[in-house]
Amino acid sequence: MANLPDHRPDPEELLRRVQAEERRAGRSRLKVFLGYAPRVGKSLRMFDEGRRRKLRGEDVVVGAVQGNVTPDVREIVSRLEVVPCIGERHAGRTYEVIDLATLFRRHPGVCLIDELAYDNPPGSRNPQRWQDVQELLDRGIAVITAVNVQHIREQQDRVQQITGKRAAHSAPEEFLREADEIEVVDAPPEALLDRTGQGKMPDAHQLAELRELALLLAADVVDRQLHEYLAAHGVAVRWGTQERILVCLTPRSDAAPMLRSGQRNALRFHGALLAAYVEQPGLPPDDRERLESHLALARELGAEVHCLQGTDFVETILDFAREQRVTQLFLGHTNRPQRVWLSRTPIDRLIDAAEDFDVRLFPHQEG
Repeated sequence: MANLPDHRPDPEELLRRVQAEERRAGRSRLKVFLGYAPRVGKSLRMFDEGRRRKLRGEDVVVGAVQGNVTPDVREIVSRLEVVPCIGERHAGRTYEVIDLATLFRRHPGVCLIDELAYDNPPGSRNPQRWQDVQELLDRGIAVITAVNVQHIREQQDRVQQITGKRAAHSAPEEFLREADEIEVVDAPPEALLDRTGQGKMPDAHQLAELRELALLLAADVVDRQLHEYLAAHGVAVRWGTQERILVCLTPRSDAAPMLRSGQRNALRFHGALLAAYVEQPGLPPDDRERLESHLALARELGAEVHCLQGTDFVETILDFAREQRVTQLFLGHTNRPQRVWLSRTPIDRLIDAAEDFDVRLFPHQEG
């Protein structure tokens, strides 16, 4: 008789599930406001929720608030009970440490904690603030907190690739997966730039990538929680392909951001990533070399690569997209002077004709 596959769960995986269930059952609720950039408004949203909960009769206190707050945040905090942090000096630096002892005695229904990814001074009860939050939760105190995606430890390499900078403090993604609710503070990048000016902020393209990263992170956390719940209750799920993403390549396109964004979305939505280009006879050697580089990256990222033959770029792409049941088109476009836009480009025509697809544009500089 042939050996039947063993479907019994791994003992270590079973133990991890049981411990996670026990931990959740014995603690209070955690809500996280996740921002994609500084000054996006996550602290304002967090404290405003605390204000509204207090108006509904809940017992709300502030356990930590960052020192440099905007006037609107300061005004909201002034209406709430605050348990001040304890100032501690170490190596010439002043730290603001959550007063856990007072919070334990006070035992509010809800505690608002700003700056989740904050390092406590050496010798503290907990090395990091997120661990303070864990203790509050374990004591039956619900916590609402706020953090930016650049402070999530597992995301810091990607954020550094986007912005060229790395945050000094961090909290683990595993902590986010313990949250009962995650809310992305999704202000449009353009509005953020208008409100803050360029200054030290990332540019519009970087903000768009950070925003996408935060949205995907939050969605991934929810997906993981769903999978864990279904697995713990013996429910088997088979995911079908939900999205089919087509990245349209040309020699002059800025292919890397399009392909990497397509890969992240395809992975997130359990979908397929395709890359296609329309063959152009007589390409100059430099253009051919750039195109081959784009195709190599597409293959490296797991895309299905297709070389299309056709005299009309727009019709060739659209026919292929419909044939492949594509749901999203990723296109590059050039930031040209206004006078050039008096004539319609193939991209303009493609956008107008792509009624069956979601179209996403990636700007690049004309070479």
